[in-house]
Amino acid sequence: QVQLVESGGGLVQPGGSLRLSCAASGISLNFLPMGWYRQAPGKERELVASISSGGSAIYYSDSVRGRFFISRDVAKRLVYLQMNSLKPEDTAVYYCNTVPFKSQYWGQGTQVTVSS
Repeated sequence: QVQLVESGGGLVQPGGSLRLSCAASGISLNFLPMGWYRQAPGKERELVASISSGGSAIYYSDSVRGRFFISRDVAKRLVYLQMNSLKPEDTAVYYCNTVPFKSQYWGQGTQVTVSS
């Protein structure tokens, strides 16, 4: 059974940074195109960043481009999302999943709250 686990969220002031991590059991992330998604209260879940299986193709949504950076650690089989210059509108639960996502892979997510 595949399980994705997100970590690294928390409360941060505007302008601050966080790094999210995505780990998996039951599957190796190294061979999958992966993405970070987020869902804010009252809004639909959206893809904010993705990375191809080889790492050469990266996508960012307009709302995070230039502030968020997705990467892989092949040795550790992790996928990261470095979030800089955080804004209150980045407040959401952040999830990792494949791209396109698989419904059965959704984990609990990690809460990111940007507030002073």
